[in-house]
Amino acid sequence: MGIYEFIKKYYIDSLVYKQGYNIVNTLTFAIILILAVVAIYKYLSKRIKFDEKFVIANIPYILLGSSVRVVEDAEFLKPPISYFFMTPFIYIVIFLIAFPTLVISLRKKEDYWKYYAAVGVFLSAAVLAMLFSSLEVIHGWLIPVTLTAAFLFAAAYHFLTRKFYPKMHNGLSDLVFFSHMVDGFATFLGIQFLGYWELHVLPRFLIDTFGAWVMVPSKIIVFLAVLYILDTSEDDIHFVNFIKFVLVVLGLAPGMRDALRMCFAT
Repeated sequence: MGIYEFIKKYYIDSLVYKQGYNIVNTLTFAIILILAVVAIYKYLSKRIKFDEKFVIANIPYILLGSSVRVVEDAEFLKPPISYFFMTPFIYIVIFLIAFPTLVISLRKKEDYWKYYAAVGVFLSAAVLAMLFSSLEVIHGWLIPVTLTAAFLFAAAYHFLTRKFYPKMHNGLSDLVFFSHMVDGFATFLGIQFLGYWELHVLPRFLIDTFGAWVMVPSKIIVFLAVLYILDTSEDDIHFVNFIKFVLVVLGLAPGMRDALRMCFAT
């Protein structure tokens, strides 16, 4: 197999024909993600505190990414422009919007997060308004059911950690857990009841082996372990918080994209 054939098989075809991820591009994107996270952390850690305000201010941009991704799902965009709004390129597009906005907002010092969040709220609200005004809501129950289920499980995490393991009892850990419950429940509901299928390699293997129900308990097990490691770590708290921010993005972005997409049946 030549270089072009290799690239076409493992990278181009999976994007153009929406074949889902494979082991090769999954590992490639994982390496790129790690390098990007390290670079962004090194740059921003000298200029900002990674706290709850920073994470909360980024949630509108996460929702923006999910919403714009559904714009592509609904075929408002055509190739080759549409390719830039598919994963993983959609993360780059949102970064190119969010990062300059954040840098400019930092001029406001301690109140930067309010201005930064306001821009994200405006942009995400505009895209959502376009989606809901242009598309028919087919499965209106899906978003409230997904969010309610995720909230209930996150609330259980909140109260159980407060009682039994206070080190894991904090707002950012709650948000990480909630984000991945959104992803887990959206995946379960979409596959179990609406006929959708999983794009990612490991979840697809688990679902094919055990059924769609496995997504929720597997998320619980994995993120209880991850949050335990993070919350008992002796690393700098700002580094730990930044990793939690990345985890929120990796859970909430695909979870909300899936919920929105299935709401419109695109």
